Amino acid sequence: MTLLRPAQRDNTRGRLGASLMFFTNGVLFSSLLPRYPELKEQFDLSNAAFGLTVVSFAAGAIAAAGVAAPLIRRLGAARVTWVGSAVMAAAIAAAGASPSVWWFAAALVFAGVTDAVVDAGQNVAGIAVERSYGRSIINSLHALWSLGAATGGAIGAAASALEVDIGLQMLVNGLVWSLMAYLASHLVSSAASNLPDEASDRPAAATGPGRAWRLLLPLILLAICGTLVEDVANNWAVLFMRDEVEAPTAVAGLALTVMLGAQFVGRVLGDPMTDRWGRERVARAGGVQIAVGMLGVAVSPWPALAFAGFALAGLGCATLVPAAFAAADRVPGLPAGTGVAMLGWLMRLGFLLTSPSIGGLSDLTDLRVAFVIPIGAGIVAATMAHLALRRR
Repeated sequence: MTLLRPAQRDNTRGRLGASLMFFTNGVLFSSLLPRYPELKEQFDLSNAAFGLTVVSFAAGAIAAAGVAAPLIRRLGAARVTWVGSAVMAAAIAAAGASPSVWWFAAALVFAGVTDAVVDAGQNVAGIAVERSYGRSIINSLHALWSLGAATGGAIGAAASALEVDIGLQMLVNGLVWSLMAYLASHLVSSAASNLPDEASDRPAAATGPGRAWRLLLPLILLAICGTLVEDVANNWAVLFMRDEVEAPTAVAGLALTVMLGAQFVGRVLGDPMTDRWGRERVARAGGVQIAVGMLGVAVSPWPALAFAGFALAGLGCATLVPAAFAAADRVPGLPAGTGVAMLGWLMRLGFLLTSPSIGGLSDLTDLRVAFVIPIGAGIVAATMAHLALRRR
């Protein structure tokens, strides 16, 4: 039997805890997403109204503004992640049991607020664990988020097929994964003594805050492009399969799982690819994959081809957000945790535009034409990866 030194045990425990953090965060919200078509019909919403309603989650995240970084510095990333996950679970359960569209939107706002804080906390913890390893693991951690999201999507699709009440499903889901969040926090906290000190490991200060923001802005655009593709998967993939490709309901519900499952594969492969070719080349290729994949979806007359396009786009967006977070953590001239928190906050601005834009354009034309938006995002992502990550 191979015995691990104390430092190795701490690293392993910390990575296990961080992995569970990301997985739990992925499951929590995604299990509600396959029920969106039911809620859309329940509230009798048009595509445009639905797009404006689901953007409430992003609006809540943006409202969190500068809350995450001070909380993390005061309470620690692990504790912030656990408590935030429990509060988020309660908000999502309230959304699932909503009696009206206004209650639903309000619950999504509150869930978005807590998700922004949790997202920053788990990324700060994950990057600290990555430094203790001395090699890239951030893509693998985000892969666990993708696996969690795909798992949540499968849970939601199964619950829908079995006609389980949405409120009951989200209540049970929240209780189970709140306990998992506590376990993850405990594992990371118990390993914290062996993690590098964030403040002492930061690069030298920049010439001023203006330069720090010039370094951070392209990373924000890169992350927005990555999350835009996720937003398409969350809010529009199932509707596209059902309405445009005329796939059966059971088949259409798998679109989210296909896209997020492909994203998981891309993130599992992302760390060795990053170590070999660098973040810039990997992310730049990802932008091209997004554009090609979403173009394939937009012109597809068959479910199989649409699934292939969603899968390619999922592979392409896999490394964009992890690369942006890792680079943002190293932007000089910003206090500990600020680069990650600000990136996590501002990248959600894209959500305020994505769903309303797709919904409005699809009402004027159709959903196929509206998918020109994620195609353009792929092109922008390839450009930003070249400019921002090459500079880093």
